[in-house]
Amino acid sequence: MTNTKERAEDTYSLVYQCRLSLSTRTVNYLADLLRSHLKAIRSQWRLLPPGKIAVIVLAVLRHDQRLADMAGGSNVSESTVRRWRDELLGLLAAQAPRLDRALKQIAKKGGEVVLIDGTLIRTQRRTGKADRPNYSGKHRSHGLHFLALTDENGRLIWISAARPGRTRDNTAARHDHILTHLRAADLGALADLGFRGLDNDILNPVIVTGYTATRTHKLTSGQKEANRVLAVGRAPVEHGFAHLKNWRILAKLRTDPAHATRLLRALLVLTNLEINR
Repeated sequence: MTNTKERAEDTYSLVYQCRLSLSTRTVNYLADLLRSHLKAIRSQWRLLPPGKIAVIVLAVLRHDQRLADMAGGSNVSESTVRRWRDELLGLLAAQAPRLDRALKQIAKKGGEVVLIDGTLIRTQRRTGKADRPNYSGKHRSHGLHFLALTDENGRLIWISAARPGRTRDNTAARHDHILTHLRAADLGALADLGFRGLDNDILNPVIVTGYTATRTHKLTSGQKEANRVLAVGRAPVEHGFAHLKNWRILAKLRTDPAHATRLLRALLVLTNLEINR
């Protein structure tokens, strides 16, 4: 075998295509959002038109495409794609509703209850003591904890800021004053047993969590039936999380909590656009 340093014939940059499984409505919404932003800051110039930028950013979010790959296929630099991504994430996150406004909107539409649950978005494990709070013993993995609220049909209406993975659901709910906001909006909430102890009002509870058995107290048939009814009522909240996690960039985050919060709230807006199309 003869070693050679000569380049093979017909070598050049190769570009491949892949299908972006999103609606045209979502692409147009993101492009229009960018156009409005450029007009507001009086900057009409970008290397590519807003529609093309929207497609590139959506490909990064939906398929977790590497920034360098998307940059090479569009003849721009990796740092340019990163700026576009961060710019659009900021614009989208600003469209996410605040907790009090989201609850008031549900009450205005005639809703009576919302669904609440927590989830862990896994992150890459990092060395050092600073990453220890991100370890969740429940999931046996490193990640960031988020709370989310959905309506009765599982449509996401609000998502919390990122917290360390070891955070408990009821602890996060107390920090966000969920109970106070629910009472102000005159709404109830269906939750799992992770929120037990959050609402201690026995006569007029706002948050319903079901019954739990102990060594000395077995559940009655009535309590078991109540738990089954509650589980059926809570099922749509899992659908909401499933729609959110269809964005493959969440498969394993490689970012800090502040950026993760902005990312999740931006994806909430995009998820609702896709569901309501």
